[in-house]
Amino acid sequence: MRNTLLILLLSALQTLAGSAYSQTTKLNLEMRNATIREVLLKIEEESNFYFLYNEELIDVSEKVTISVKGESIEHVLSTLFDKSGVKATINDRHIVLTPSPDFSSQQQRMVSGQITDSSGLPLPGVTIVVKGTTKGTITDADGHYSLSEVSGTATLVFSFVGMKTQEILVENQSTINVEMQEDAIGIGEVVAIGYGTMRKKDLTGSITQIRPDRIANESPQTVQDVLRGTPGLQVGYNASAKGGGTMQIRGQRSIYTDGGHNNPLIILDGMIFYGELSEINPDDISQIDVLKDASAAAVYGAKAASGVILITTKRGKLGKPVISINSNISWRQKSEYRDRFSPEAYLQHRQDWYTKNTYGVNPETDAYEAYQSGIYANQPGFFMRPEQLPAGVSIDAWRAYTTNDEGESDQSIHAKRLGFEGNALENYLAGRTVDWAKLAFRTGFNQDYNASISGASENANYYLSIGYLKNQGALISDEYEAIRANMKVEAKVTDWFEVGANVNFQDRSDGNIDIDQDYFLRNSPYADYADEMGNPVQYPLSSEYSQRGYNYDFQRQYLELEKGYTVFNSILNAKISLPFNITYSFNASPRFQFFYDRYFMSADLPGSDPKSRGANREQAKRFDWSLNNTINWDYTFNEKHHVVVTLVQEAEERQYWQDRIEARNILPSDALGFHNTKNGSKENSTYSSYDSYETADALLARLFYSYDSRYMVTSSVRRDGYSAFGSSNPYATFPSVALGWTFTNEKFYRWSHVLSSGKMRVSYGKNGNRSLANPYLALANLYEGAGKMQGYINKAGELELMRYLMADRMANPNLQWEKTASWNFGLDFGLFNDRITGSLEYYDMSTHDMIMNQRLPEFTGFSSITTNLGQVDNRGIEISINSVNLNNSNLKWTTSFGFSYNKNEIKHLYYENQDLLDENGNVTGTKEMDDITNHWFIGQPISTIWNYRVTGIWQTDEVEEAKKYGQSPGDPKVANNYTADDIINSDGSVKPVYNDNDKEFLGQTAPPFHWSLRNEFVLWKDLSLSFNIYSYMGHKSLSGNYLNNDDDGGRMAYALQNVPAKEYWTPENPTNEYGRIEAKGPTGAENAQMLYDRSFIRLENISVGYTLPQMWTSKLDIERVKVYGSVRNVANWAKDWEYGDPETGGLSTRVYTLGLNLTF
Repeated sequence: MRNTLLILLLSALQTLAGSAYSQTTKLNLEMRNATIREVLLKIEEESNFYFLYNEELIDVSEKVTISVKGESIEHVLSTLFDKSGVKATINDRHIVLTPSPDFSSQQQRMVSGQITDSSGLPLPGVTIVVKGTTKGTITDADGHYSLSEVSGTATLVFSFVGMKTQEILVENQSTINVEMQEDAIGIGEVVAIGYGTMRKKDLTGSITQIRPDRIANESPQTVQDVLRGTPGLQVGYNASAKGGGTMQIRGQRSIYTDGGHNNPLIILDGMIFYGELSEINPDDISQIDVLKDASAAAVYGAKAASGVILITTKRGKLGKPVISINSNISWRQKSEYRDRFSPEAYLQHRQDWYTKNTYGVNPETDAYEAYQSGIYANQPGFFMRPEQLPAGVSIDAWRAYTTNDEGESDQSIHAKRLGFEGNALENYLAGRTVDWAKLAFRTGFNQDYNASISGASENANYYLSIGYLKNQGALISDEYEAIRANMKVEAKVTDWFEVGANVNFQDRSDGNIDIDQDYFLRNSPYADYADEMGNPVQYPLSSEYSQRGYNYDFQRQYLELEKGYTVFNSILNAKISLPFNITYSFNASPRFQFFYDRYFMSADLPGSDPKSRGANREQAKRFDWSLNNTINWDYTFNEKHHVVVTLVQEAEERQYWQDRIEARNILPSDALGFHNTKNGSKENSTYSSYDSYETADALLARLFYSYDSRYMVTSSVRRDGYSAFGSSNPYATFPSVALGWTFTNEKFYRWSHVLSSGKMRVSYGKNGNRSLANPYLALANLYEGAGKMQGYINKAGELELMRYLMADRMANPNLQWEKTASWNFGLDFGLFNDRITGSLEYYDMSTHDMIMNQRLPEFTGFSSITTNLGQVDNRGIEISINSVNLNNSNLKWTTSFGFSYNKNEIKHLYYENQDLLDENGNVTGTKEMDDITNHWFIGQPISTIWNYRVTGIWQTDEVEEAKKYGQSPGDPKVANNYTADDIINSDGSVKPVYNDNDKEFLGQTAPPFHWSLRNEFVLWKDLSLSFNIYSYMGHKSLSGNYLNNDDDGGRMAYALQNVPAKEYWTPENPTNEYGRIEAKGPTGAENAQMLYDRSFIRLENISVGYTLPQMWTSKLDIERVKVYGSVRNVANWAKDWEYGDPETGGLSTRVYTLGLNLTF
């Protein structure tokens, strides 16, 4: 410490000292996040200046950033001590620092206040620190804090996980209240990375974070609802009461699809999750992190080739217990589905269906008209209603076409010609109709109730919740019910020892006696649903018809089903803090799953055969466990070098047991249903069982190093073993490396007012895939042969027949993991003080050694063997942009936009070549063989469409041309691309031949483009509004619906079936989009399908929420009351698709929700 007396003495010599040196010396400084002491020392090193000050009066530990070039010492000192209350006196080369008079007069004061979130709720656990010092505190349970001896020039820093850090200058304030804002788009939040967490600004891999609390108003009922719209993650749409949907990250990696092979790995609170996502209550989720590139996912090795989704559940917050009750009700309605013809349109369609075979060329007019061919050539208007008869046809002539009953009405005559008889004719003449759609669909009522209690102290943390969900789908048979509970407890036993437990429970019904809605809706609107007493009839049509229809409500009376799961999923952990900032963690996750399926088909069903009816009982149990031991060393030295070393040992085991009985012909009675199966006849009943067992183990090492928050490197290597692979390849190694450079932290960077933050990332790594539908694919398999082909003579001399065992699969001891190698290049950026943030990604992935079935020669006795072959590449880009568009006291408007493009390509299949021939049959080269049977082609996407191209519809002026193809007007035109094999007739005419040579690559069924847009508005801090749009584009689909092949095995004539309402070609409606009724393609391509663009945009959700003023709710001892509502699947816009919902291809539903959230 400098001597105070020396300071005063030198100050007195000011008038005697010269100033020439200070006036002529120019300084260059470029220092970021340095203490004042370090800046002063730097000035002393680069000049002859010498500083004198008293550390008791001058705070030199405060951190500053300074950038000057060729400036005088006066300018440097002015910049350095601006607003700091420090006076600098220059005495030639000596500079004395003293408190300014104004500063000296300021008193150290007590500063206090309350910290709340954006909704006004107090925030416990917020950290408040005097900037540049270690002095600070945290808020209590009510969000209050106080700090003593704080100077007026001090800056207070307020920080909280998930919230934006705020800095406030004290000045003359003694009370400072702060409203914390969500750090929804910042780069300071903590992200789960697998076996640990990391600040987002330190990431080197491609990771996207989702915060479910941001979409709470939308009432997500599944994890998929939370994830929908994430860039690079395709989430399927499920219209059922259960909801959900498939998920795929960055395209389909492999041709093999069984066993969820292309699904991402799910990690729940750090442990592998083997269950269904329906077991996780979205209300319990704190955050979700999606690991997309190989570097980020490589720590999970042989399970992470399709990406990883890390789900972190909620914890208690420091302070008093918080009780939350969140309940909502909703109504689910049919949104998109192909409605059937109305009764009136149904009659017209039947009339046109019967008329279809009468068309021909009118010899008098050369026009293509009805009633010009066959037996109806001389009976114009035969199938028409009397009021529709063409000119020149009298009503008497029309009646005379058929022999009619005396006094029979024209309405009856017409109906009989359209196939009406029996009860259908009676109902038609009486004007009675049935709306089968109203019987098949309903407005489903859904209920979702959740309650939780949470809290934390310095030594304990807890979160307990329970939820009840009961949903009805839009279809009458669709029901789902579940109870979900969660208990998460963490305790700090000592300063160095922590323990925790996380237990999830679910009991759910998971099966319905499904209605065949298509079969049900086929029933004629003039059939019967119920008898005179209101009881459902067995057959909608009377006995005059050979196909009498289907009545679900009658069948349902003779069926009974109980099916569901009971699941206990637990995570137990312990953590020991060791010297040198080393921690050891032990985590174990046992999981119990119980499944039951009890189904009864009563033999009392009229007309049923007892030998084919009875009861099924199935019970299954699964026990899985996994554990890992983790050592972590996290150390920062010299304030610039940050090192994290992680070592992991992991093991897991999965076991499954299943027993099933199918009892038939239960005698003497099946009155006990599935409660008694022992009396099923042996000849008609079956009994089966199945067990499986699989194990895995792994070792992992990961290193993270960061220098000065500028340069980052992450490297890992993982060694995995899995019992399902062949004995020759039980283990595989998966390395990765990633680099990051935060260039905006460089000293030379000077454009922070525009590009406030920027980081470049590059990574490479390998992942594996071990997801198999059968854990014994590497082994030969024995199965029961068909029939009773072998036997023996028993003691009584009788022949006892028995089944035999045979091998149906060849063993492959070399079967191993699929492997995916991936490059990822990324740019993270923030503009205008991070008002706009985002990332750009480019990836290039290659999956090889795919699990495939390779054909074998017949002499082996096997058709194929499961092995590793082929290669599939995925390349693409992802863009994510988040912005704060407006932010003031009355309105906050934020936008999130995501875009992704993926190109999928098969590079290799079986590595078998074929010769390329020219027109003369000469070999011109070779190429790898395609798999035409599975429509897999080298150079094309896995989902490629290879088929005939329909180019239009034959019109009435093309009768002769259509005849060359064996077709008529109204039939589809199909491109005849390869003419060398066409047949030339004796008269010189050409008969086109259609085969594989005429097929084309028409597109792909998997959408290559995906984008989403979300806007959120907060008005007056209490009212929130949001909407979410997403889109899939660039994919196509084939459909034969346009052919209008309605007969479907004679159902038009023999079952009076109704069909989906649609347009169809007639001479009066000469469209090129639809064929005539019962249209057909040319010989060889009779069922040629038309290509449709399935691109669509969906307004997925609109939600609104209102938080009641606290001055109202506090009177009821309620901290927060929030009411909210939402509409899900509001609307969609499809480019080309007209056959139901463009995403599902069929049914979609719209859900209206009202909810209430109470916090105590």
